[in-house]
Order: sequence, then C-alpha cells, then structure tokens
Amino acid sequence: MSEPADQDKYDEVRQVIEMIRPAAQADGGDIELVRVQDDGEVHVRFLGECVACPSRNLTLKSGIEANLKSRVPWVHTVIAVD
Repeated sequence: MSEPADQDKYDEVRQVIEMIRPAAQADGGDIELVRVQDDGEVHVRFLGECVACPSRNLTLKSGIEANLKSRVPWVHTVIAVD
C-alpha cells in the first residue's frame, strides 16, 4: 500500500469531491473522502441512499473518478470502501 498523500494533494482531491457531493446529496446520499494515497489512488465511502444504489458503480467510475481524473491529473483510480 502506498503512503498517504501530503496535505496539498489531499486538499486538491477534497475540493473536487466537495463539488460532486451535492449531486449525491440531492438523491439522499453522500460521498466521504476517506484516503488519498501518494500513488494517485483515492478511497471514498458512499453514505445514505448511495450505499444500496444500483448505479453506485456507474457513479464511482463515470462521476467521481472521471471528474477527479480530469481535474487532478495525478489521480489514477478511485475505490469505494466500506
């Protein structure tokens, strides 16, 4: 496992997550940033209605990961954790 990213990298990812969260919150869910690793792996946790949502994987890859990769070039993957 890679080391946790420095605070600047964490904050860069957090800012993008904060932009995405309102869409999840509008559907009764939420997204929590859990960990940002130095190698570009980001861990998030789905909350509320997002936990059992059938579109969870689509949201993860097409929503969260795509947004992060386009705005934070060093991010290479986003993983949902429990």
